[in-house]
Amino acid sequence: MPHGHSPHGVLSGSIKDRVRPANAAELDGIPWLPTLTPAERRRAEAALVVGEAEVGDLVCRVGRSPTYWFGVVEGLLKMSNDNADGGSVTYTGVPPGGWFGEGTVMKREPYRYNIQALRRSVVAGLPIDSFHWLLDHSIGFNRFVMNQLNERLGQFIAALEIDRLNNPDARVARNLVSLFNPVLYPGVGEVLRITQQELAYLVGLSRQRVNEALNGLSVEGLIRVEYGGLRVLDLPGLRASAMSGRKNTSADTGIDIEERERKP
Repeated sequence: MPHGHSPHGVLSGSIKDRVRPANAAELDGIPWLPTLTPAERRRAEAALVVGEAEVGDLVCRVGRSPTYWFGVVEGLLKMSNDNADGGSVTYTGVPPGGWFGEGTVMKREPYRYNIQALRRSVVAGLPIDSFHWLLDHSIGFNRFVMNQLNERLGQFIAALEIDRLNNPDARVARNLVSLFNPVLYPGVGEVLRITQQELAYLVGLSRQRVNEALNGLSVEGLIRVEYGGLRVLDLPGLRASAMSGRKNTSADTGIDIEERERKP
């Protein structure tokens, strides 16, 4: 799979060395394969490859032309871009089951964002020509891609609205709602495997501030911090909290994720 120093942004460096065909369990976790006819699925499965991305590896890079459509089998990626002042803006995280960049692949235009591994991840890739073949021949695949584009548009509109609030608690809640989106990220399930530091990278806040927000959401009964991750108990309530702009006032009594990980 791709690495940040590739001349084309694809299948180079250390990730390329770990590329292989997808196994049966990995194929079972690809959400769009069931939308295909048996013949279409055989063609897609023959073209799919997977590779391991280490922490910090770039799966996609700004300015590079796409040659694959990517999805996360295991791990966690982030979509970001660089500011004019040298800083970085994170748009969203991509947890297991998430496929991304379909708009870029459809238009065959250079990436306008970076995709980087926040933890060791397994990433699947469908060659761009196979992607376009499915667009031309598969009704089920077209529906899946349209649903992806529609859901992602709504996600980014919500993000713009919440960013205007300048409320750290709402930003944390919005990012959790985004990561628990069952349409875009069906592989997450009920528990999101994420550390507090990884969430801080995605939200753009300090680890301590993220911990305060998580504790407040836990006190409200919206989430529960568990061993190695977070469980959403009330997704509609979490959405309402993300949009309300209300700040948590009881965020100093919880235990952070890393502390839970140290307690068997």
